[in-house]
Amino acid sequence: MSVGIASAVGTFTTAELETIPPGPHDVVVAVGASGICASDHSVLAGHLPFGLPLVLGHELAGRVVEVGTDVSRVRVGDRVVGASIPACGRCWWCRRHLKYLCAQTPAIWAAPRYRTDGGHAVSAFCGLGSFAETTTVHELSVVPVGTDLPDEQLALIGCGVVTGAGAVFNTARVSPGDEIAVVGAGAVGLAVIQAAAIAGASRIVAIEPVPAKRRLAADLGATDVLDPTTTDDVVGTVRDLTAGRGVDAAFEAAGRVDTTLAAYRMTRAAGTVVAVGAAEATAVLALGAWEHVSSGRNFTSAVYGSADIDVDFPLLVRLAEAGRLNLERLVSTRIGLSAADITAAFADTESVRSVILP
Repeated sequence: MSVGIASAVGTFTTAELETIPPGPHDVVVAVGASGICASDHSVLAGHLPFGLPLVLGHELAGRVVEVGTDVSRVRVGDRVVGASIPACGRCWWCRRHLKYLCAQTPAIWAAPRYRTDGGHAVSAFCGLGSFAETTTVHELSVVPVGTDLPDEQLALIGCGVVTGAGAVFNTARVSPGDEIAVVGAGAVGLAVIQAAAIAGASRIVAIEPVPAKRRLAADLGATDVLDPTTTDDVVGTVRDLTAGRGVDAAFEAAGRVDTTLAAYRMTRAAGTVVAVGAAEATAVLALGAWEHVSSGRNFTSAVYGSADIDVDFPLLVRLAEAGRLNLERLVSTRIGLSAADITAAFADTESVRSVILP
């Protein structure tokens, strides 16, 4: 079977691998769609600490075609969304409503899912490896969904949308009337914007250099849009929009140190700063101790949108079905499962989300 694989840092190709037969708690999923996330490219570029070779892809929607002998979570024929971070529901973290820190995650991520003709085992990114026609995953890595929404929209729930929307609903707990800022209007940032509008934010400032993304941000709920390449003082401009105070909550969705610091400084005293994007693993955030202590800001991160996948995935599906959450407009391009298509998608900074339809 042809899969998209990062064979070494900077080297992406398609290769013929065979799936390892499913174990007792594994399920085989026919991939209907797989989103191409910036995290996939970050792994390929060596910016995130994952061992290579690795079958990429972690935004997955599809249908279960086979189940292991002890699987109880799903049945053959179920439509599912892949969970980049699985949740066992039983460990110390899960029992404390911190499912996004589930203790089972490292083992599930590390398990070999494919093998070469020579018998060498290959793991799958986030335990999913969805750049493929079919993938074998642990049952904890999928959530069944009953909906007629197309796979290309459902796939985005599994990472970009749950991360962005969850940052609003779960991490920052945006309230009606709050004023927020979003740095970066890619798929994750646009999910933040839509969730903030749903939550009742009165002002939503989107900061994005790409014109098409700024226009889409305005269409999806941003009340103000700023181009950081032409705005002399982004932080000062955001503060001016909020009577000099700064926003109640700022969300950094670009995955950079400089934009994280900007998000911090455009947030009011005692406000909430949420790091949503994943910066390079070796990057260091230099923040003055007195600046932080004296401001009373809550500086946190949204690990997978602080999500409970069994609650949040169905919620996001319902919001999309009701027309409150627009997933369709997050899909920019549809491509095939070829090295040329995927490599071009990695280089495309103008699109919101490219989706592979195997």
